[in-house]
Amino acid sequence: MLYINRTSTDPYFNLAAEEYVLKNFSEDCFMLWQNSPCVVVGKHQNTLAEINYEYIRKKNIPVVRRISGGGTVFHDPGNLNFTFVQNIKDENLVNFRKFTAPILAVLETMGVHARFEGKNNLTLAGLKFSGNAEHVYKKRTLHHGTLLYSSRLSELSDALKFDPHRYTDKAVKSIRSRITNLQDFMKEKISISEFKNRIRDFVLDQYSDTSDYEFTKTDIENIEELVRSKYATWEWNFGYSPKYNFRRSIEHKGGKITFNVDVKEGHIQNAKVSGDLINVETISDFEKRLTGIPHREKNIANKLHDLDVKKYFHNLGEKEVLQGFF
Repeated sequence: MLYINRTSTDPYFNLAAEEYVLKNFSEDCFMLWQNSPCVVVGKHQNTLAEINYEYIRKKNIPVVRRISGGGTVFHDPGNLNFTFVQNIKDENLVNFRKFTAPILAVLETMGVHARFEGKNNLTLAGLKFSGNAEHVYKKRTLHHGTLLYSSRLSELSDALKFDPHRYTDKAVKSIRSRITNLQDFMKEKISISEFKNRIRDFVLDQYSDTSDYEFTKTDIENIEELVRSKYATWEWNFGYSPKYNFRRSIEHKGGKITFNVDVKEGHIQNAKVSGDLINVETISDFEKRLTGIPHREKNIANKLHDLDVKKYFHNLGEKEVLQGFF
């Protein structure tokens, strides 16, 4: 088994690195890695429906989609991620218990009596500290999980707050759980770096013929190209979302206005605006002008800037109208 030493904290690079290792290495691999603050959504989720958009935008927090399924998670330097990439010979390609068993075992050596619960969670006293997901590619399985160690749980909560009434879709929904940090249950107070080292040593001790591996210059160049072409793009992180309907009502002085848009492959297919502050004679023209553009703040802002919004709305500016689309 290769232990791939990961030092980057860039979320786009780190998610791309997993796909690169899965598809370009033949060896079994194990990785431990951390991200700067970011939100990571599952492959089959509607990104906008899973996040607190206003908070994410204000804090400039990156949002990146992974290739595995499951729910949305928050990463920060207090969270340690672990990844197994293994060749699987039998038919049981998806096996959450197999890949989380070493984590539970090493925690036992530290006096932390955690357990596997549900489909893919690790818990302590009924509180979740680890979510796990898997992806299969040509008889190779990628299993990765989070380990909340000393994360800022208030920031996690704020980033993942969402309004379930704004979106209607068939996307995979995150199951919200009560969470905790492992550090609070540790009998011996150690840093996350020491925690990482102990997991590394324990896991590698379970396998024969282990060796360390550093990404080569060619590896890094290929991963960075995958970042540019996929992981850092709006098309993957937001546009890949399953089709959905977005509805939001906002109140301004003089009345309330409701925005209703159907979105497919990230682009607005149909828009309807109703309420007290619209110009009934011209609003259909406004709705038609939105058709086909990405449901993305900068694209809608640019479209509003090109239009004379006062022609369509009474006493509303571009910023007020833009608010209704997110």
